[in-house]
Amino acid sequence: MARLDYFERKLDNKNRLTMPVEVRPEFDDGEVVITRGFGNYLHLYSKQTWDADMESALSGDILDEKIADLNVKFRTGKQSTHLDSKQGRITIDQSLLDYAGIEKAVVAVRVGKYWRVTAA
Repeated sequence: MARLDYFERKLDNKNRLTMPVEVRPEFDDGEVVITRGFGNYLHLYSKQTWDADMESALSGDILDEKIADLNVKFRTGKQSTHLDSKQGRITIDQSLLDYAGIEKAVVAVRVGKYWRVTAA
């Protein structure tokens, strides 16, 4: 079966996003990290990817201004949530939805090890 690289969904009235069945195994421990993206969109990581790749990328020389800016970018509004095991849903904080301009409909596109989530 081909890997799913794109999906569209609508948030429910509690700001929950239902992840496609094909994508859920990527979040095998059930924990999802959601952050602001470089632009007005969100990044969605498995906890494993966040810990292995992002934490190491965000640690660096304490006086490196670029690293400091990246930390501010990705840690402001950072949310950890759990994938609902029954229906495969995650709840996205309203502040993150506001940042990305997402009201109801979303588009998610795979970008390597994470997902970019934008307004549809």
